Amino acid sequence: PREAAFAYGVLEELVGPERVRTDMRPLMTAEDFSFMLQARPGAYIWIGNGDTAGLHTPRYDFNDAILTTGAAFWVRLVEAALAAG
Repeated sequence: PREAAFAYGVLEELVGPERVRTDMRPLMTAEDFSFMLQARPGAYIWIGNGDTAGLHTPRYDFNDAILTTGAAFWVRLVEAALAAG
């Protein structure tokens, strides 16, 4: 929860709070991530790709336009974490 709130704050700063959804229901899409969380605190986030077909379908089309936003998020997340100590 604390790490997710931190990530949400960075996202809200980056793209605006109106574009950040915090009401997502839990999904079992990366159950192995729980093993990482046993060793280090963290949060699993989703970066929206638009309304294309599902990820593991032949009609899926990755939205290249989100690459800049995704990279900017990770940079800003590291900057904020380092600044927070």
